[in-house]
Amino acid sequence: MATVTLENVGKVYCGDRGEVTAVQNVSLAIADREFVVLVGPSGCGKSTTLRMVAGLEEITTGTIRIGDRVVNDVAPKDRDIAMVFQNYALYPHMTVYNNMAFGLKMRKVAKAEIQTKVQKAARMLGIEHLLQRKPKALSGGERQRVAVGRAIVRSPKAFLFDEPLSNLDARLRVQMRAELKKLHRELQTTAIYVTHDQEEAMTLGDRIVVMKGGRVHQCATPLEVYSRPADRFVAGFVGTPPMNFLSGRLREMDGDLVFDEGSGTIRLPKAMHRRLAGRLGQEFVLGARPETLSFSAPAAAAAKGGNCLPAQVTVVETLGADQDVYVQTRAGLQMVARIPAGLGVKEGTNAEVYFDSEQVHLFEPGENGVNVSLDGQGVQTSAA
Repeated sequence: MATVTLENVGKVYCGDRGEVTAVQNVSLAIADREFVVLVGPSGCGKSTTLRMVAGLEEITTGTIRIGDRVVNDVAPKDRDIAMVFQNYALYPHMTVYNNMAFGLKMRKVAKAEIQTKVQKAARMLGIEHLLQRKPKALSGGERQRVAVGRAIVRSPKAFLFDEPLSNLDARLRVQMRAELKKLHRELQTTAIYVTHDQEEAMTLGDRIVVMKGGRVHQCATPLEVYSRPADRFVAGFVGTPPMNFLSGRLREMDGDLVFDEGSGTIRLPKAMHRRLAGRLGQEFVLGARPETLSFSAPAAAAAKGGNCLPAQVTVVETLGADQDVYVQTRAGLQMVARIPAGLGVKEGTNAEVYFDSEQVHLFEPGENGVNVSLDGQGVQTSAA
């Protein structure tokens, strides 16, 4: 296996309407045997980045290395990588065995070695009984296993996955996700995986790279990205339901720094006070994860006062053990809280929504506003 390194990689398309920048100054260092997931909304540049690593797209600027070798001008077939596509890309007239063996046959690998490799990969994927079938006789999940098996038999330096599970139903996606994770652990491969599904990214990746507008907004472990988002876009994109955002201003109250939403105040952690003391009166956006909100006052908050906003419950969604409770504040802002089911919260009633001060985030205004809550340690906006 090998490392994969991107240094200031960019892609610009030229057309009748001028230049369009698809990827700009992406720098990533993917370690040997690491599983890295590129995630972001449609059009963010994640698939283009993957295709540049594969050699299916020429890069406009920067350098790509696989191992110690610069591959900018190396043909895809000579990069020693294997790619699994969204649409499986199987030959319909060939059996499963021949689909998996085709690449090895083209490389003039001995017949006995081909058989050994195909049988081994089929065993790992649980498709030994399908080797003589053709793709049209397979389910979507089985076709995807064949596509993965075709990549495995080549023993490449790196595996590239371009939204391989997006054509599967929800239940099968979850099953295949677990199988891919197990497979990576067994093969000890370097893998780059593209998806628009942030849940898929969180469960699969050793690190995830959150992209938007052709650039990297944050690259870190899933837990780091979730608990310490670098900016408001990352905070809102990662997490289901997404983070709640409230607009307001900073002010001082009883010696504490508070966020004033208009209908109530939320005390900010002591760790923020020194960094933000000089910014009283300025506008900010406060973020809070749904699971950090509650409808019963914690003892500390009740004793001190504040840390809650009056609201009206608009919708209650029961999810089994939990409920998502949607509320509207007096200032007209929408929020959602994820709470245990059975607490008796009902639609149309008034409620006090309490915030955990130690788990709020503060962002600069704007859709990409920087998270000023962070101390600057442990947050990566690129992988070095």
